[in-house]
Amino acid sequence: MMDDMSLMRMALELASEALATGDVPVAALVVDPSGLVIASATNTKERDHDPTAHAEIVALRLAGHALENTNLSDHTLVVTLEPCVMCAGAITQARISRLVFGAWDDKAGAAGSKHDLVRDRTMPHRVDEVVGGVLAGECGALLTDFFSQK
Repeated sequence: MMDDMSLMRMALELASEALATGDVPVAALVVDPSGLVIASATNTKERDHDPTAHAEIVALRLAGHALENTNLSDHTLVVTLEPCVMCAGAITQARISRLVFGAWDDKAGAAGSKHDLVRDRTMPHRVDEVVGGVLAGECGALLTDFFSQK
């Protein structure tokens, strides 16, 4: 079974693929309880002309299709950037049990920096465990490089 850093390295490698389409280089993996990656995705907003096509949303959709189930409890979501409010809502609706992310998003993060929607007690579902800052420097550098070229 891969540890959080190994999974984040895999996500970082995938995130760089988004650069070819002009999308923000963010990637997400859905990992089952045994440690198997069942879905992976990058941001495809620009490629697909879809404002909801954040990496987390796309990965959750793929995982739901793969499992033929919308309930992803006991699964882990690994993402290179702290999820936004839209993605945090989708994460809780999917009943993801564990969230691991890389770079913190001080502008729009919803997993502990700006907001903490994934652990909000008023929500019907919450993430049991949140691990932030895994390879944060590398994840942040990929984003900084991308935006400095824009």
